[in-house]
Amino acid sequence: MTLISIDGVSRRFGEVTALDSVGLDIRQGEFFALLGPSGCGKTTLLRILAGFEQPDAGSVRLDGADLLAIPAHRRPVNLMFQSYALFPHMSVEKNVAYGLERERLPRAEIRERVGAVLETVGLAAQARRRPHELSGGQRQRVALARAIVKRPRLLLLDEPLSALDKKVRSEMQLELKRLQHEVGITFVVVTHDQEEAMSLADRIAVMNGGRVEQVDAPVDLYERPRTPFVAGFIGANNLFTGRVTGKGLEVDGLGVLPAPAGSEEGGTAMLAVRPERIRLGPVTDGEGVLRGRVVDVSFYGGVSHLALSVPGHDRAVLAATQGRARVEAGAEVAVSWDAADAALVDGVSGDRRA
Repeated sequence: MTLISIDGVSRRFGEVTALDSVGLDIRQGEFFALLGPSGCGKTTLLRILAGFEQPDAGSVRLDGADLLAIPAHRRPVNLMFQSYALFPHMSVEKNVAYGLERERLPRAEIRERVGAVLETVGLAAQARRRPHELSGGQRQRVALARAIVKRPRLLLLDEPLSALDKKVRSEMQLELKRLQHEVGITFVVVTHDQEEAMSLADRIAVMNGGRVEQVDAPVDLYERPRTPFVAGFIGANNLFTGRVTGKGLEVDGLGVLPAPAGSEEGGTAMLAVRPERIRLGPVTDGEGVLRGRVVDVSFYGGVSHLALSVPGHDRAVLAATQGRARVEAGAEVAVSWDAADAALVDGVSGDRRA
C-alpha cells in the first residue's frame, strides 16, 4: 500500500533547478533510500516532506491527504538530523522524552514510552547519562529513539551514519534495519553512500540533476541498470558504447562484444559488465573476446581487484576475483564474459564514448 505519493514536484533556487518534476511512490512500512551525488536534489526532497521547503509545483500526499497543506509541526513526520542535535545538558531519557513533554502527555505515559523505546534501541542502562558520556553509535541511537518515540507515520533520516567510523557504521546499518522492522515505521533515508543505501533499503531511488533516474530494489539496480547514469554510478562497472547487432555490441576498436538480446538492432547502447563477471585466462587462440595487460593488482579483504589495459579502449578494464589473484602485474591475459552476465542500456547518444 502506498503511504507517500509524490507527483510532479519541482523546486528552483534562482537559476538552479533542484527538483525537476519528481514522481515517487513510497510504500507503507518500507525502508526507502534517496541516493545520488551531491547536488542531485535528494535533501531538497527530504526537506519538502518534512515541511521545511515548499515546492514550486507538484503535489505530495500521505494516505491520499494533501501533506503540503499541513504545517511542519503538525505532520505525522519526524526528521533525524545528520548531527543528531542532542541537548548536551540533558540525560538520555530527557532527550528522548523532550518531544512528548512538549505535547504535554501524562507523565506516566511518557515514562512508559521512553522506557520502551530505550529498551528497543539497547540504551536502557544508559538512560541517566549525558550525550558526551556516550560513543558515536550510542548517540546515534539516542537520536533515533527520540525520533521514533513520537510514533510518526514517516521517519526521515538525513545522512544518519556519516559521523560514524567505518566499523561502527557497518554495525549501525544492521541495527537501523532491525529497528525499522521492529517498530514498523516507514523510513526514508538520504545518502550519497552506495553501500549504506544497498544494505539498508528495500527500494532505492537514484537521483541525478533533480530527476529520478531509476527506482528499484538494490539487486535490480546493480544487475539491471536502466540508464547510463545508473550504470556508471552504482558500484564499479566496465562500460562500452557501441552499435547493437544480432551478435552483440559492436564497439569501435574492440569488435563485437558479448551482450544480451533485447535492444533494437542498429541503435546505440551502452554495455555494462561488472568486474566480478569478467573472466581472465591465458592468451591462446580462440580464448577471450579481448586481450589485455594487467597493470595493477590490489587485495582487499578476501577479494583481489585487477586493472587491465586493453588496446582500443580508453580506460582500464576492471576485474575482481575471490582470494589471491592468479596473475601478476605485467601479465598478458585473455578477457571474456558471458552475454547473460552483462546489461545493455539504451538511451545513449551516438557521440558518447564510455
